[in-house]
Order: sequence, then C-alpha cells, then structure tokens
Amino acid sequence: MKSIIIDDEKMARAIIGQLISANKNLNLISEFSNAIEAIKFLNQNEVDLIFLDIHMPNFTGFDLIQTLKNPPKVILITSDKNFALDAFEYECIVDYIVKPITPERFNKAVQKAMSVSSSNGVTKKSTENETGKELYVNIDRRLIKINFESIKLVEAKGDYILIKTEGKNYTVHSTMKKIEEKLPDDLFLKIHRSYIINTKKIIDIEDNSVLIDNDVIPVSRSNRPELIKRLNLL
Repeated sequence: MKSIIIDDEKMARAIIGQLISANKNLNLISEFSNAIEAIKFLNQNEVDLIFLDIHMPNFTGFDLIQTLKNPPKVILITSDKNFALDAFEYECIVDYIVKPITPERFNKAVQKAMSVSSSNGVTKKSTENETGKELYVNIDRRLIKINFESIKLVEAKGDYILIKTEGKNYTVHSTMKKIEEKLPDDLFLKIHRSYIINTKKIIDIEDNSVLIDNDVIPVSRSNRPELIKRLNLL
C-alpha cells in the first residue's frame, strides 16, 4: 500500500517511517510536517493509506480529512485519547493509535486497513461539503474556510481567481475550471468565461448583465438561457 506520514514532530515521523519500512505490505512514498503541503501532494497523487497526527499547528488532522474530496484510508496516530469518538464520524478512518506506538499495535492497524473495502473512502463530513457547505482556499500557506453561501461571485484573473464573499475577498492561485468543479450546481452558475456567480445573490438583471451588490457582471449569449431557466419568474 502506498503510504504517507503527516506529523509535525520529526521524531514521530522517524518512528512511523521505521515501522513502515519493516512492514512488507507498505511503501512509504512521502512524509510531511504540515497539513497544507500534504494536501497539495494528495491533490496530485494517489495514496492508499495516510498515517495522520491529529494535533498540528493551524490545521488539525480532522480539518485535513474534510478538505479531501475522496480521502484514502487513514490511521490516526496521536498522544491524545480524547478524540476516539470523533474519529468514528469519518468512514475513511480505519484505526486510532495512541502514542507511544508498539510494532504489534502498528501492524494490527495496518492489517485492519488492508481488510477494509477500497470503496470505503468518502467521509460523512466530506459528503456534507459536496452538498453546499464550504471549501478551503490556500492563502499565504494557511487554509481558510469559506462557506459556499457567503460567496457572491468568482472572477478569473489570469493565473488566479478572485473570490468575493460577503465579508472579504480572496485571491487564489487556481483556475475557473477547478473551482467550478468544487461549487454546488444548485447555487452557482458560470455566466461568462470569466465569471461564476451565486444566483441567490442577484439583485437585478438588465440586458446582458447582472447586478450583485455593486458589481455589474456580463452574461454571455450562450449562458443566458441557463440563467433565465434558473430564475423564479412571475
């Protein structure tokens, strides 16, 4: 099983790495000291199993799991016994090991991960995200949570996108295609190659433009029929 370690403690990563090396069923492909770098890696690479610490600076192990659309199997390794019940809320978590780790306990957890069906991947909280709750954006090496309902519009800005919310604007290095895939279809609509809007935030529509707060946003001819279809016309 292709595995990674995510733990902010260097000693912990070394110990887990040794245990992985001694297990013929595991292949350690990378390790990370912070959640953000791990998420970037997971978005571009397939992994079978994550050995994950709960307590990390700025971002917990549970936060990390919630950012992944289809998380792999996870074994939590922590010095805190108090989150065992919380772990049961996540279908991708197959075991919970309390430090210090023994080889016997480690191998038992790995065997359990191998026996879990590969279809058991998406977490309950991740499913909630898909129904219109929130997304996380990477701003200055921090992951900021944005509620979908607070987003007014998204505008393409070259290699970046500008996300305008009710409280603040965020410039993110991403593409329109990528964020369009993340946003729920029942709330958002791409009305122009450079704009995605929250249809619930529309104040007025005139000719080939819509008004959201003080922003006048163009509507392309090809997208106008779908916009009209979405409206509750009298």
